[in-house]
Amino acid sequence: MSQDVREVNFDGLVGPTHNYAGLAHGNVASMRHGGLTANPREAALQGLAKMKSLMEAGFAQGVLPPQQRPDLGALRDLGFTGDDASVLARAAQEAPQLLRAVCSASSMWTANAATVTPSADAPDGRVHFTAANLQSSFHRYLEPRTTARVLAAMFRDPAHFAHHPVLPATPAFSDEGAANHTRLCAGSGDNGHGEPGVHLFVYGRQAFGGQHGPTRYPARQTLEASQAIARQHGLSDAQTVFAQQNPDAIDAGVFHNDVIAVGNGPVLLYHDMAFRDEDATLDALRARMSTPLIPVRVPSEAVSLEDAVSTYLFNSQLLSNPDGSMTLVVPGECQENETVWRTIQDLLLAGYNPISEVLVKDVKQSMRNGGGPACLRLRVALSSAERQALGGRVLLDESLHGDLTAWVERHYRDRLAPEDLADPQLAQESLTALDELTQLLGIGAVYPFQLG
Repeated sequence: MSQDVREVNFDGLVGPTHNYAGLAHGNVASMRHGGLTANPREAALQGLAKMKSLMEAGFAQGVLPPQQRPDLGALRDLGFTGDDASVLARAAQEAPQLLRAVCSASSMWTANAATVTPSADAPDGRVHFTAANLQSSFHRYLEPRTTARVLAAMFRDPAHFAHHPVLPATPAFSDEGAANHTRLCAGSGDNGHGEPGVHLFVYGRQAFGGQHGPTRYPARQTLEASQAIARQHGLSDAQTVFAQQNPDAIDAGVFHNDVIAVGNGPVLLYHDMAFRDEDATLDALRARMSTPLIPVRVPSEAVSLEDAVSTYLFNSQLLSNPDGSMTLVVPGECQENETVWRTIQDLLLAGYNPISEVLVKDVKQSMRNGGGPACLRLRVALSSAERQALGGRVLLDESLHGDLTAWVERHYRDRLAPEDLADPQLAQESLTALDELTQLLGIGAVYPFQLG
């Protein structure tokens, strides 16, 4: 097996219309902060600072561009007519929630962008992508077409990369991407990502069947969607485990599996309320993995579901170091919660597992909208040949970080309240910024306004 495979974390650039609209039902943080004034510039710079610090620590880092927002085409499809200013003004007056939806910068949470199978696991030896349909919410349903174009522009060489159709945007095939997918594999340092892996797909409900589901908040991933993606990517039964998320956890605000569990190499860090059937899930993983599973279980007595959701302890990045140890990247909220911070020190760092270091990152602008460090990145394991085949300038280095920082400072506002979304100047500022960004990244025309 190739020993030059590295996992690249592709972080989403926060868009110029980053705002707190409280659009995500079931996402407690998003709902709690709805209506507050946001700082798009600070949000984008916080994301870039996290990327830069991980790059400097030796982890491979990439970037994904934001969506075109506001999505005036969506408003026109819904019957708003006239020039851009008229469309925005009428939407603000008649349907302010729709205006907030078409201005959402939620694409920064690229864990929802797609599900990825590395070439080590695919029958044809290529990296496979399926952009998520995100049909559970209108503001995210607007993303997949542009996401698919962006992924095709970046991962463009058909000799190395395969792109599959977005699943039908119906409740039966509700798909939220890699936020409900974890790949486990051998753990000998970063090169372990080149070994064959086992794919854990976690779903909230079964569309064609009668499993018990949540009653308070919606389950956003279906078993049928996860099975369809596994088929698209050519994964066999021996490579996959399908596990139902604990319905009580969803009702507590765990809207995606990556809010309650994170895996890397042979390690699965999870809360004891993560899965409907914990023992069966672990047994299935053990039966399929070629290396011993290392489960790191956090009991409710140590961290309550409420604290898990409020601090996003499990929405952390778990990264492989060259020596086989692992680094856990947590949001600052974990350090501010005494119980969670003590658990990190006593259970994780002092336990019998490869986690040897914890890095604390400030991503408050993202956290207030309901996304932590793990939400902000899409994990893609790439060989050196696959990295060289990437289209554009999308792997982060000092030069690109400097250019992106200057780009943000040039184009982003430092204050954005809900009433500002109707400003036609904001729409023009966003298009100007995105047009410059595609040139900076060298990915060509990917946005509707660039494609006519």
